[in-house]
Amino acid sequence: MPLISHFYGILIYIYREKEIQHNKPHFHAKYAEHEAAYDLEGNLLSGNLPPKKNQLVETWAMIHEEELRAAWEAWNEYGETIKIEGLR
Repeated sequence: MPLISHFYGILIYIYREKEIQHNKPHFHAKYAEHEAAYDLEGNLLSGNLPPKKNQLVETWAMIHEEELRAAWEAWNEYGETIKIEGLR
């Protein structure tokens, strides 16, 4: 699971799908002991982050939706990692 971005203590990962396909492409965000999964539009699918960190992840995903789609495809189809700029 490559780290594709990080900002304000939040780590963003994309997991490789092995044999089982999730319902939709997604990424995982980790902050301290919290973890959550989001679709590529930034909608929370499962887990939780503190509210302010959740809002940062949702905003980041909206800004980088196209790049997230490219990163998802590159990792799951070709095993290549695409890094995405974090929030500043």
